[in-house]
Amino acid sequence: AEDKPFLNRALSGLYTPGSTVKPFVALGMLEEGIVSTDDVVTSTGRLEIPNPWNPGNPTVFRDWRPEGHGPTDVYHAIADSVNTFFYIFGGGFQERRGLGIDGIYDYLTLFGLGQGFEVSLGATPDGIIPNPEWKERLFDDAWRIGDTYNTVIGQFGTQVTPLQMVRAVVALANRGELITPRITTDNVSPSRMITGIDPNHYDIIHEAMRQTVTEGTAQTLRLPY
Repeated sequence: AEDKPFLNRALSGLYTPGSTVKPFVALGMLEEGIVSTDDVVTSTGRLEIPNPWNPGNPTVFRDWRPEGHGPTDVYHAIADSVNTFFYIFGGGFQERRGLGIDGIYDYLTLFGLGQGFEVSLGATPDGIIPNPEWKERLFDDAWRIGDTYNTVIGQFGTQVTPLQMVRAVVALANRGELITPRITTDNVSPSRMITGIDPNHYDIIHEAMRQTVTEGTAQTLRLPY
């Protein structure tokens, strides 16, 4: 690929966000009544989707921990980044209803992901939050449940800028104020409020993200100070 030494990666670089989207999706699951803090599923390390045309060859969606994560609620799902929890409650599985790709798309874009904005140096790129219309337009192909599973963990075609993700996490932390950052200090950064979110659901996500540090995948950040 052509080198781009003047590309400001923080503002304009597009990257696959991976599991950093999970708190936003989990907030959507809580808001839409898809999941509660009482819901527990057992992660065995994999989820199999039957192939109706080849029953002996199911499609397998895996966790990053091959042996699985064991019993998992929404706190553990975020703290230990449990893919299968998000497959089940994001895309749906057997009798369990999922948030669905439309809900996933709505909550990610609600927090500004996949949406560019103006900063002092100009406009930043939008990025991509995949949905059926995007896939049909780009690939002339139908949306499948596996596409939802891959999107709910921030994969597939998902692309955001680092600044988008920082902005979204700040809005999650401050309970809905989506600030547009400014590089200069001589003016106030504009913002808008994300309304309609249950404050208790913010509390749940905050605690789950805290557990990521105290007992989950980010324990290297558990510092004395």
